[in-house]
Amino acid sequence: MSLDLPLTESPADHPAVDQIRQRLEHARTTRVAQLKALDDTGQGSDDHLLANQQDSIRRVLKEIDEAFARVADGSYGTCLGCDKPVPAERLEILPHTRYCVSCQSRAA
Repeated sequence: MSLDLPLTESPADHPAVDQIRQRLEHARTTRVAQLKALDDTGQGSDDHLLANQQDSIRRVLKEIDEAFARVADGSYGTCLGCDKPVPAERLEILPHTRYCVSCQSRAA
């Protein structure tokens, strides 16, 4: 969902921005709840599986924050690899994604 806007229109004024922010906020809220649930298990930091899950969630939270920054600067929805628009379907499923599928598979 690239925000291809006329130069006179701010990304913050684009009608889709509210929907994007809602999706990102939902993703953030979900990940924070998951992290809290893992923290509440009371298991020690020596549990490697638990530690890996927590690290993974923290990485996604960072990606979500970076997506909020891209919304603010107007670059949200543009692949960081090829500079082409990320398909709207991909952004609906993974609103914090930075890459289209092709570039993501090359980055992995």
